[in-house]
Parts: sequence; C-alpha cells; structure tokens
Amino acid sequence: MGRLAVVLVVTLFTAGCAGAMRSYNTELRETTQMVAASRPDLALQVLEQNNTSADKDLLYHLEKGSLLRLQGEFADSRQQWLEADRRVREWEDLARSNPGKLLGDIGSLLVNDKVRPYEGYDYEKVLLTALLAMDHMALGEWDAARTEIKKTHEREAIIAEFHAKKVIQEEEEAKKRHSTRTVKELQGYPVETLSDAQVIALKNGYQNAFSHYLAGFVYEALNEPSLAAPGYRQAIELRPDVAVLEEGLKQLDQRRSRAAAGKTDVLFVVEGGMAPGRSSMMIPLPVPTVGLVSISFPVIPNNPTADYRLSTLMVDDNTVPMALVTHVDAMARRTLADDMPGIIVRSMVRAATKGLAQRQTNKKGNELASLAIMLTGLVMESADERSWRTLPATIQLGRAAFKPGKYTLRFPAANGTLVSLPIEVSGRHQIIPIRVVDNTLYVASTPGSAHGVVQEAVLEKERPVAPVGGKVGKKKKE
Repeated sequence: MGRLAVVLVVTLFTAGCAGAMRSYNTELRETTQMVAASRPDLALQVLEQNNTSADKDLLYHLEKGSLLRLQGEFADSRQQWLEADRRVREWEDLARSNPGKLLGDIGSLLVNDKVRPYEGYDYEKVLLTALLAMDHMALGEWDAARTEIKKTHEREAIIAEFHAKKVIQEEEEAKKRHSTRTVKELQGYPVETLSDAQVIALKNGYQNAFSHYLAGFVYEALNEPSLAAPGYRQAIELRPDVAVLEEGLKQLDQRRSRAAAGKTDVLFVVEGGMAPGRSSMMIPLPVPTVGLVSISFPVIPNNPTADYRLSTLMVDDNTVPMALVTHVDAMARRTLADDMPGIIVRSMVRAATKGLAQRQTNKKGNELASLAIMLTGLVMESADERSWRTLPATIQLGRAAFKPGKYTLRFPAANGTLVSLPIEVSGRHQIIPIRVVDNTLYVASTPGSAHGVVQEAVLEKERPVAPVGGKVGKKKKE
C-alpha cells in the first residue's frame, strides 16, 4: 500500500475513535422529542447516555444547561452554562492572542470537520450570555445578570475581528487550491435553505436583537438608563421597524414615572420551538486527474418549529403586542452560508487526497487495499452535524406595565390550543419567560415572577402541558 494510502487509512481510523463516527443529529433527535413530549427528565437521561466520557465537551454543557432550565433547576442550569462560558472565554483568549491556532487544522482536511473540537457557533456564544443572565434573574441575582449581559458587546467584537481573519484565510486558501466553487455550484445542494428572506435580512450570523434588548432591560432595572439606551438602540439597528423594540427606547423616561406610580414593568419572553438540526448530504465533486469523489456537506432541513409566532398576549382584558425579535433558525442558516466557502475548500482538499490515494493503490494492483480505502472513506465521510439543538428557534418579546397583583395570561400554543396561565406581578421590574415546544409549555417559576402552573382554557383534546419544575399535567375534557 502506498505511503499516502497508509496515512489516509490511519487518519480515518484514528478520527473514527475520536468521534468521526458520531451522529449528533441522531442523538439529539430523541432528546428534542422528549422535550416536545414534556419529559425533560427523560431528555436528560438520553443526554447522559450519549455522553459517557469523563471529558465532556462544550455541547454537553450547553444542552444540559437548557434541559435543567426547563425543569426549573436554575442554579444547576447556571452551573452548566458557566462551564460552557468558561470554554468560550478560552476560545476568545486564543482568538485574540493566537488566531492561527484556531484557523488551521489539517485533520479536518483529511477526514471531515467532525474531528475538530467543537468551539460553538458564533450565535451560540452570544446567546449564551443572554441565557445565563436569564438564569441569574430567575434566581433573583440581577447584579450577576448585569455581569453577563456586559459581555455581549465584548464578545461580538472578538467574533467580528476573528471572522474577518477567517474570511481572508479562506480566500487565500481557495486561490492556492484553485478552488472557486460556491455553494450554488454544488450539484443537488438545497441552496434555497440558505437564501430565504429571513436569512438575507440578517446583518450577520451572530448578533441578535434579543440579547441587546435584554441588556437594556437589565440596565434599566438597575437604574442605569444611560447604559440601557445603547442596548435598545442596537436592538433596533438589528431588527428595524419593530414597534416593541422602538418603544423600549422611546418610553425609557416614561417608564420611570410608571415605577413612581407603583406599577411593575413586565417583559414577556416567549421562546418557540427548537433550533434547527444539521444533516449530512453526499455530493460528487469533480477532482482534476482523479474524477468524481463523493464528499459530505452539512445541510439544514426545513424546521417547522420555527413558524410559531404570536401577535398578542392577553393579560386579563389587556392586550400586550408581541414581536419576533430574534430568529435563531435564520441565524443558524446564515452561519452555515457564511461557513460554506471554507467547508468547500476543505472538502476539495479532502476529495483530492482521497482520490489520489485510491488511484495510487489501484495502479499498484492492490485491490484489497483499494477496497479498504473506499469502504473506510464511505463509513467516515459525513458532515459535521453538531449544534446547540435545545436553543429555541424563535424569541418573541412583549412589554407592558401592570399594578402588582394576580392576573390571567392567555395565548395560543403552537397547535392552536388556547392556554391560560395564572401569573403574579410584583416588584419594579419583572421578566416572565415561557417556552413553547409543539403542544408543550414550560413556564419559569421565579421569585416575583410567573407561577409554574399551566391550565388549558379551551380543550378539544387532552394535551400535555408541563410547568417548569413541575410534573406534566393534563386537564380532562369538559
């Protein structure tokens, strides 16, 4: 067997031991199904079964933090996300001091991107700060929430600088490899999944209006209006012409008078569905002097859970306008679209290496070695499917002022069923987070916030509804 063929086979098998055989999409499908079935406890069991190694990766901590939050275990959720954030900060340190170490990884050229340590996508890094702040607020620690949201601008600046270097490197590599291929040239690739209106409208793949609006809300709650205003402005810049966001800035001074009148400033955060998964698609690439070589590429299929939207919430007889401010599904697609040039370059190198090894072996008449290379390549050849799947697909906001007291919150679930929630309003500022996954609802029970109780007001069928921290409850047909 030729030297190149030996190197390739050894690399393939070594990578297989390191995780190239793992199908993250398959693993998380069961986890997300358990969440949709109002069984986050079982989802946690599945997550643990799929992560038996003592050395847990970033994704494990991201997913576990989400699942614990759904169960109302905010302190444990925060602990998992703090560990995830520590690893992101290690990435930030490298991005500033030694970006070349992050940009170069020859292993992925020979096998696939799955052999790379998972560093998190940029939109995941930014959203992590906002969700950590939500955990802090759920525990009544608003000063700690301030520490997290302060990271938002800093993290985005590091990402922007690193992204610029990455683009330059990929362009240089493409010229060096004589690769001018774009995603539109990949025969059979579903280009429309990366080019719909929601994706095109994004300024980039990592900044989101929710994180900046939440920063404004936290600063305002801590009586720092001069810091709150820039947060609201940035949210408006990222999602222009959204009334809920614009009023956050316009009514900044007016809300002070409401607080003086004894009203509570309530922010409703509705997280809908699940972030999209990635799957692997084989596409034949023409390689000079070699011929066609099948290479895998990541694809984001259509995500029906990203369609859940509310126009209003009802709080007793009061209408609260709602607006979709962050489309995580679109951010995931924009991120993949931005990453595709680099993925294509690495794929071309991999295809050429595999094709050349196969050709050298065939010339020497070693049919057994040639077959081994071909079969090993087919087994190992799959795209990187990893991503933070338990993130919501959409985030919607609504805001209103109420006198302290008990109210009934009503809105339609994803399946159209009208849901009724008893809530209690108190304090100067309050945040009420609600997670909607199919026909299951998770409602945060936090100090001075919504009680973790869900009842169905209109019932055509028995439908499970799960309060955070509570057991699944069903109300019988009336």
